[in-house]
Amino acid sequence: MKSFIGIALISVFFSACSPSGEAVNVQDLDRQFIDAWNNKNADKITAFLAEDVDFLQGNVHYKGKSDVAKQWVQATLPTLANLKTNIISSATDTHTAYEAGTFAVDVLTDVPNQPRGFGEGNFILLWKKGDDGTWKLSYAQLEDLPVQVKN
Repeated sequence: MKSFIGIALISVFFSACSPSGEAVNVQDLDRQFIDAWNNKNADKITAFLAEDVDFLQGNVHYKGKSDVAKQWVQATLPTLANLKTNIISSATDTHTAYEAGTFAVDVLTDVPNQPRGFGEGNFILLWKKGDDGTWKLSYAQLEDLPVQVKN
């Protein structure tokens, strides 16, 4: 009986010291984020952003939730449609998750008689788990090719 109690106490001790929580389903996070883009839901996209989020695209760097929301989300959301991704690499643990791959998107114009464009490139989205347990987009990087006329 004493050995059973000892084993039980050791098990409780080691389980208390082990990391808590499970890895997030990063595919689900990214799907929700992309669905918000395709539904033109700027509020939902912004809600996914961490307060200290970084966004990089070429030589452009925006830092902080308000700057990224204004300069990336609000500025580009009206000009994009039908965002699709192809995942090349992904990983998760209990505090971070990322997906990287290629993207394709329709580029819209508000200029009459101008054709739509087609954009594509590479991306990485890095998510971090906050102290409150919610997952937020911490880093986004896009490397896009020049926009082409869509046939």
